[in-house]
Amino acid sequence: RHRQWRLRRSSVRRRRNQRMIALPLPGDPTSPILRLVNVSKMYSTGSVEVEALHGVSMEVARGEYVAIMGPSGSGKSTLMHIVGCLDVPTTGSYDLAGEDVSTMSEDALAVVRNRQIGFVFQKFNLLASLPAWRNVELPLCYSGVGRAERKERAVKALARVGLGDRVDHRPGELSGGQQQRVAVARALVTDPALILADEPTGNLDSHSTADVLRLFAELHDQGRTIVLITHEHDVAQSAQRIVGILDGQIDSALPSSLASVR
Repeated sequence: RHRQWRLRRSSVRRRRNQRMIALPLPGDPTSPILRLVNVSKMYSTGSVEVEALHGVSMEVARGEYVAIMGPSGSGKSTLMHIVGCLDVPTTGSYDLAGEDVSTMSEDALAVVRNRQIGFVFQKFNLLASLPAWRNVELPLCYSGVGRAERKERAVKALARVGLGDRVDHRPGELSGGQQQRVAVARALVTDPALILADEPTGNLDSHSTADVLRLFAELHDQGRTIVLITHEHDVAQSAQRIVGILDGQIDSALPSSLASVR
């Protein structure tokens, strides 16, 4: 009984905290969806300091489809963590839809991640025991959305990615490309300001890669803002614009130099 009381109290506290955190980011519709200004990131290991990002400045307009491309160790994962509000800059500023998220508390950042950013990862991160619609509804569970509405929105999101007839299938009953589509539906279900895809085709064969890239193109055509992180030039070329990163800095010559190597 005491444990049930503690769980109820924790749930009430979580909902109260969500209400107390101002839901941000309406922003000016004409302003960039994200803007980084002179962003640097330092990591310390004992007495050794490593600068993973140095003076990075970039903007992504609303409705734009941008690929951030760079080789292993270039700093693109660190940049993804900052853009995704999984980490904060050591110096510089990061505005998401007009709000300076680099100064937000951990609780506020958690709300931003849940409601304003839809994540798509290389590993699909689906729960094997749950059907597709239950996997898709998970972000809504943390937003306090009621059970009936969660299922309705999850089913609609699956239909939007072409899986309306697979809502009750578990991940093991789906192909790799279909599992990534479920992950994209999960990213869309909160109607986020930004879709952030980190190496989304890294675990897919060529057929499934083409399938997922077609889906991103369709979402872009519908007005979605997409930032895709990749080390593959062929994948980056599917985007509207390519931003190169090398040695922790924006490198405008990188996309063309990697293309010439191919």
